[in-house]
Formats: sequence, C-alpha cells, structure tokens
Amino acid sequence: MSIQTERIRNFCIIAHIDHGKSTLADRFLEKAHLVTDRNFREQMLDSMDIERERGITIKSQAVTIPYKAHDGEEYSLNLVDTPGHVDFSYEVSRAISSCEGALLLVDASQGVEAQTLANMYMAIEYDLEIIPVINKIDLPSADIDMVRHQIDHDLGLDSSAAVLISAKTGQGIDELLEMIIQHIPSPQGKNEAPLKASIYDSHYDAYRGVIVHIRIFEGMIREADTIRLFSTDAAYKVEEVGLFKIGLERTRTLRTGEVGYFIAGIKRISDIRVGDTVTEQGNPCAEALPGFKEVKPVVFSSIYPVNTDDYPELQAALDKLKLNDASLIYEKDSSMALGFGFRCGFLGLLHLEVVQERLEREFNLSIVLTSPSVRYRITMNKGDLIFLDNPVEYPDPTHILKTEEPYIQATIITPATYLGSIITLCLDKRGVQKEMIYLDEKRVEIIYEMPLAEVLFDFYDKLKSVSRGYASFDYDLIDYRPTDLVKLDILLNANVVDALSQLVFRENATSRARSVCKKLKNEIPRHQFKIPIQGTIGNTVIARETISALRKDVTAKCYGGDISRKRKLLEKQREGKKRMKMVGNVELPQAAFLAILKTDET
Repeated sequence: MSIQTERIRNFCIIAHIDHGKSTLADRFLEKAHLVTDRNFREQMLDSMDIERERGITIKSQAVTIPYKAHDGEEYSLNLVDTPGHVDFSYEVSRAISSCEGALLLVDASQGVEAQTLANMYMAIEYDLEIIPVINKIDLPSADIDMVRHQIDHDLGLDSSAAVLISAKTGQGIDELLEMIIQHIPSPQGKNEAPLKASIYDSHYDAYRGVIVHIRIFEGMIREADTIRLFSTDAAYKVEEVGLFKIGLERTRTLRTGEVGYFIAGIKRISDIRVGDTVTEQGNPCAEALPGFKEVKPVVFSSIYPVNTDDYPELQAALDKLKLNDASLIYEKDSSMALGFGFRCGFLGLLHLEVVQERLEREFNLSIVLTSPSVRYRITMNKGDLIFLDNPVEYPDPTHILKTEEPYIQATIITPATYLGSIITLCLDKRGVQKEMIYLDEKRVEIIYEMPLAEVLFDFYDKLKSVSRGYASFDYDLIDYRPTDLVKLDILLNANVVDALSQLVFRENATSRARSVCKKLKNEIPRHQFKIPIQGTIGNTVIARETISALRKDVTAKCYGGDISRKRKLLEKQREGKKRMKMVGNVELPQAAFLAILKTDET
C-alpha cells in the first residue's frame, strides 16, 4: 500500500566522525522491526567489511522505515545514514540533497567538533530543517549542560529543542521519532506532474546490471515505463522499481517524495552519472534538477596491477567502483617500471586507502600504488599555465617561470591543554595561523592556512597523537601560492625508477629522499652484486643507501701460500660482480611501494 506524500519524511543523520550515526540508524531499524533479533548485527547499514573493521561509515546508505506515530497515522521515514570523516564530505552532500531535514548528532561527552560545524553549514546551504540531537547521554563523562551551551553558542541552534538520546541503549528514540514527524516537512510536488527524479547513487549487480538509487521530486515511476537520462539522452525500459528496506523490496511504483531504486537492464556503466535527472520518455519534465557540485580530487596516485595481464580486470573493477563512488576519478597511465595502469584522483588519503582495499577485497586484484601527490600549478617562461600531479610529466626546470601549490584553510577544535603541541605541529607543516577563538574556557578553535601537500601524509595521525584523540580537524581548499618545487628522482642501480619519483618542497627534499632510500634498503632483497639506492634532484645526489652484495668466500680453499693467490681470486670475483651489475635487473617487490606510502614513525 502506497503512503500519501504528506506522510513521508526524508531525513539524514549528520555528525562528526564517531558520534554515533550508525548506532542510531540501528535503533531505528529495530523500532521498525525491519530486522529480527537473530539477524541483527552492529552497523546494519554499513555493508562493507572495511566499514565494520574500521568502525567508520564510507558509503551513505538509505532505508525506508515504516512508523506508526502517536496520532495513530502510518508514516514512511526515509533515512540516509552518512559518513563523518572529512574525506567523505561529498557523500554527505549527496545524501543531504535528497532530504528535507537532518538530525545533527552531537556527542554528550565530546561536544561540538569541526565536522559538526562543516556538516551543519552544508545542511543550511540546502535549506534543511535541522533537529539537534545530544547522543551518548548514558556515558559517565556526559556533560549535557556543556553541550547545550555549545549548541546555542557554536551552532546558533535552539538547545531547548535538542532531543536527549542514547543510541546504544535506545533511550529517547521514541521522542526523536515524534520530533521527526512534527518538525521535518513533507516533500513538495505532485504525482500528476511529469517525472523528475535525481540519481544520488548506484551500484552494480553482476546479474541485473546497474541498480540506480533515486529520489523522486515530482511525478511517478512505474515498471514498464520508458525513462530517459538527461545527461546522456539514453532511454531504458524499467524492469523493477522498489524501496530500500534491509534488502531491495519491490513495490512496482515510486511516487513523489519517495526514495528508492529502479532496475532497467543498464549494462553500460558510463550511462549512469550521479546527480543526473531521470524523466519519462513520452512526457518529459521541462528542465533538469541542479545536480551536485562538481567533485574536485585533491590527492593523486597511480594504480598498477602486479601482474600486467590483470590490466583489463583492473579497468572493469574501476568502472564498477566508480558507480558506487562518484568521487573517484581516473585516466589511463603507463610507467617504465610498472607497465600500464591508471592515474587516479582521490578526496584524501583515507579515500585512497579505502579504494585500494576495495579493489583488493571486492575484485580480488593485486595492485601497486605510487606515492601520492597533489596538483601543482606551473607557469612556463612563455606564459603557458599547466596543472601537474604526475612527477613523470614535470618539465625541464630551466623552462619554468614559477611553481605554485594548493593551500588549505584548516579548522582545528581542541581542548586548550593541547594547544601548544598543536601549534608546534602546524608550524612544522609550514602553517600560518590566521585566527584563534576561545569557544569557552576549555576549548579553542584555531584556523591555519597551510600547504595541502604537508597535510597529506601524517598530519591527521600526528594531530590525534599530540591531542590524545581529542582534537578535531576539517579543511577547505582556498587557493594556489608560490612554492619552491623540485622533482625528487629515486635511482636503483643507477637507473631512474619513474614510479618512485615525487614532487616535493625543496627544504623537505633531503629528509624525504633519505627516508625513501632507507625504506627501500630494508625492503629490496640482496642480490649477487652491490645495489646503490640514490635520491637525486637533477644530477645532484642528496641521499644514498647501499645494499651489500651476497658474497661467496672464494678464498676459503686457500690454506696459506702466497697472498697474491688470494688477491687474484678476489680480483676475479670483483670483475664478475661488475659485469653482473651492468646486466643485472633489480626486481622491486610490492612491499617496497607500500613501505614508502606508510607514515614515518616518530
């Protein structure tokens, strides 16, 4: 039975990482009896193993929850659970665009943090009704008065309207559901109007093709309808339509305001674009929906298959992953050392790690990643402007007029106790302090401008380490600024390994080169000849390590006698080693590439 539009509520849960979004979603599912006690598990909406292991949400997930309110009416609540990590803010923006309201979750012991603010501003941008929710009130360290003050003071919301809950124990969930019914508006639009729906996500099924996730803004979609996609103008006949319960539940029709899916036998993955508008072929809507803001990758790395024969499988895997992760950008690439692969753009280092793990687990591929880089802006002597993220394409330095690197504005909220350590860390990363605001007597918000390249590798880990996990971090790209950029080449046995080349700030080049050479020395197995590992800028060697040769004691059979006999044997061995070094190939194991990606221990 279809629910009237007035009794539909579309809402998402937004919060800082680890404030209890997935746990709250679990309680909603239990209340609606969508899952039996026998089948229940923690993080029900987190479908990937990697999400469970890390305890984070990576993909926003939708589910339709039937709810009988205190007024006796049946309501349909469409919930979208969103990620909290800064790398996945694009997922949050897509979820928000499909909703009319948002539950802004704040941890009762940790209070308002950087991503809480960032996500709230995003919800305000989309004109959502925001309900503040104070979670984890069952904790001994919960300070509800402090959090109410922060909601008033930091967020500018009415703290008296905040709902007190414990997503873990289920306390306050009934009151929260009633608040959703009363305060979040029902969707606007008419069932009789031409179909206008937005694609906010999709995933690939090996048997049925692309399963498209949509939000209907106007009109209806039924099985056997012929639909048209605005961006590609492709037309398809709809085979199945339904809602998201814990699995896919076929309903044959979706009406205005509903969030669900359709299957239309779409095998060509490139036809489906997140943010595209779906309409009816025979009775199309006048114009497309605005879609989502264009995603801009900030970290670039090349992915290569360990076995070169797996290149077609890697291409197919990236195509399917792109359906489920619209923020992934890639193009074909090649390397002398590693063969054919793909140059990929990511939203951050965590996003890169997640894509790597998903390729290895879901598609059973063995892959190698090159060292991550940001996109630099280079002005040539002739006035040409080029954007460069691949060290292999770095032009001759004599032809370069100036180089610029991307800068970010970092917002850090921390307890005042750790302020000194965090300022030292930011200064080490070439940060310039712009603002310091005492939010209250215990918490400080500091704003720094710093190069994105400095934040890439280990900034987040070090921030958590020096603040004992209490500091929170969010950033926005601001502009490009001049930098002294150099290309660091790594030579193995006097041959440049292009896959290990990096673009680095000149003052950091020596320490980076020494670190890479040391890691390679530990990872590359010894050969029959001596292997020099060198870090160079142009023709200048700035770091060197040497892997000693495996040596046979050729003088062992000489008992006494003239020293010239031993010298002759050693000379012969030396000549053999020299010839071997000239023709010998040094195999780079996968572990060597992975070691370079790992954070330096400090």
